[in-house]
Amino acid sequence: MTFDLSDDRNRLDIARIHGWLASSYWSPGIERERVERAIAGSQPIGAYRDGVQIGFARAITDRATFAWIADVFVDDRTRGQGIGRAMVGWFVDHPDLAGIRRIGLVTADAHGVYAKLGFQPLLRPDRYMERLSAEATAMLEAMP
Repeated sequence: MTFDLSDDRNRLDIARIHGWLASSYWSPGIERERVERAIAGSQPIGAYRDGVQIGFARAITDRATFAWIADVFVDDRTRGQGIGRAMVGWFVDHPDLAGIRRIGLVTADAHGVYAKLGFQPLLRPDRYMERLSAEATAMLEAMP
């Protein structure tokens, strides 16, 4: 079945995106206002079939040296059809992101999907650091 991708913010179904993210393993219970701020501060992409949103992803980027792909979500009923890979591929291939040195993402269960787009484990994990809020630390410790 076919689907189309669009970066038109007016097409985004914010209520649906919020529902997906609030039920995800990486942002359980996230507040709608936080989702709205995250979308406002990033480049979103939606996947649509017959006018209904079936997927979402966003990139946080300076459009010069770094991009972070986040919140890749595909509706349960349409998973396994290449939608997530197509959304991430849209960012990888987008002219505005051409020449970026590093595109990062985190996944618990889709390594094979993203490996087909050139993603790999960190080359130098000893150089990476992060600062987590107490909320993020508790959430990560509770993840499977």
